[in-house]
Parts: sequence; structure tokens; C-alpha cells
Amino acid sequence: MIRHELVQEETTLKPMPYPHPKLQNVTLWDLPGVGTTKFPADKYLEHFKFEHFDFFIIVSADRFTENDAKLAKEITKMGKKFYFVRSKIDHNLSDAERSQRDYNKENKLQQIRKSCIQGLEALGMTSPRVFLVSSFDLHLYDFPALQETMERELDALKKDVLILALPNVSISTIHKKQEVFLSQIKYYALLSAAVAIAPIPGLSIGVDLGLLVILLTTYVLVLGLDVKTLLKLSTTSSIPLADIEAEFKCLCSGKEIDKGLIITMLGSLSLMMSAAALEEGSRFIPFFGWLIAATVSYTSMVFFLKFVLDRLCDDATNVLKKVKHIK
Repeated sequence: MIRHELVQEETTLKPMPYPHPKLQNVTLWDLPGVGTTKFPADKYLEHFKFEHFDFFIIVSADRFTENDAKLAKEITKMGKKFYFVRSKIDHNLSDAERSQRDYNKENKLQQIRKSCIQGLEALGMTSPRVFLVSSFDLHLYDFPALQETMERELDALKKDVLILALPNVSISTIHKKQEVFLSQIKYYALLSAAVAIAPIPGLSIGVDLGLLVILLTTYVLVLGLDVKTLLKLSTTSSIPLADIEAEFKCLCSGKEIDKGLIITMLGSLSLMMSAAALEEGSRFIPFFGWLIAATVSYTSMVFFLKFVLDRLCDDATNVLKKVKHIK
């Protein structure tokens, strides 16, 4: 389980778990502020059992404190990763634009970053990295850099989970999700092939349909093409849902996935239906029938999943371009 550590306002009185809405093995945790009367810095790590967390994000909406620096040093001693995030940058920029006659956004961003880094260095931190993050639009400012840094520093398994857990903040994020899913296809195809060996009529097709429902549901959810996410995008972007849905190429985008929909999608690919018929018949051929059935099942599963995934990623990319006005 990947747990993100959010060390925020002192109003947080107990650890609050926030399960990821689409990935059951991901939980973000919001902990009370370090160094408060109730949670002194010298007992903080022991009290919250930091060894159970995978990595930490230390968040401040203003300036980082001496206790934040102490916390970061202790996390380093544990051999874990941490990241300083300066939040609510939108508010700082908005205030500066209203109050400064010679306002320049890039200069203001550099000023905020420099101030945070100098403050942490004064507290004994060596070469601290500070990421400036928007409260509303994650694709702005330093969030892409934060994402890339975490991907680079986490091990392969946690990196893949992190990528799938992120919202579609950029086209690059969608491509990375596609790469993760593509790397997993061979395992599901092998499962399909193993079931195809059994000489039981209809078993392989039944198992494949159930597997495809699970996989395509996951693809749709993680790529933000489920009904709930699309309705939210429509509301926040003030773009009619019908206009968003007009971007879809894949039959399962914006739909609840069931076996009926899978059969319809397979029916649109005559090659897949022919392969299914060949697989069912070949398993009864003496001696080599099982090998033919397994090979056909493996190849068909790989082809279908890659075909659908390509179109889902195209849909996710087009939706992102439309609602975020990304070219």
C-alpha cells in the first residue's frame, strides 16, 4: 500500500485516511501538524509509526518551520523519501497581482521558491527541493516536476502504482499509464491461455469475458473515462457532457462495463470472433489441440487489450485537451 503523508494544518487532531477513489491499494494519510502541544516533534515519528508509510509529502501554505526540517531529517535517517510542497500558489499570485504595480508571475514564483529554499537552508537542510503547487490546476507550476521526481526515486512497483493513482494532469501522464497497463497485458494473456487448455466447452470464453470486464473497468476508471469523472469534468469546465463524449472513439468510454458490452466490442472485430470460434474447436484436436487453443487465446487477448487501450488513451488525451485547452 502506498500512503502519502500530508503534514498540514494544526487543526488536524488525528490521522485521517483518504482511500484513493479508484485504486483500493492506495491510501493518502493526513497527519496532525508536527511540533504542536499535543504532538511534540521529538515524539512525532514514534507516535505515528512512520515505518508503515512509503513516502512523505510535507506541505505548507506559508513557510516551512524548524519542526518541518526536523521531521525531514528524521525521515532521511529512516531511509525514506520526502518532498517539500508549497501549496496555495494561486492565492499568492492573485494577491501579488492585485497589490504589485510591476507584477510578473514568473518573478513572483521564483521569489516564493527562493524564500522557501533559503528558509529551509537556514534550518540546516542541505540543498532542499521545494515544489510549488496550485490549489486548482495540478498541471500548472511544479506538480509535473514533483510527479517526475517521485517516479524517478520510487522503486518500480511503487512507481507504477503512483502513476496509476495520479489524475490526468498531462498528456505525458496518460502515456505513462498506458505503458503500465501494456506491461501487464502478457500476464492476463497467459492466464487466458492457461484456461484455454481445459477441454470444457465455453469455459475459456466465460473466464475471458469476466477478466475483460475487470480489466476494462480498471482502464476506464484510471484513465478518467468513467461516468462520475466525466460528469465532474463537465461541471468544472462548463463544457456539456455531450461535447466531451463526442471525442470518444472507444465503445466503452463513458459507459458501465459488462459482458454484454464486451461481446458487442468483440463483435465489431470479426478477427476476434473468428479466433474465439477457432479456439473452441481446436481444443478437441488430438495431441496438439491444447497448444493451438492456448496460442489463439493468448494472441487474441493481447490483440484485444492493446486495441482497446490505444483507443481509451486517445479518448483520455482528447478529453484532457478539450477541458484544459491543452494543444
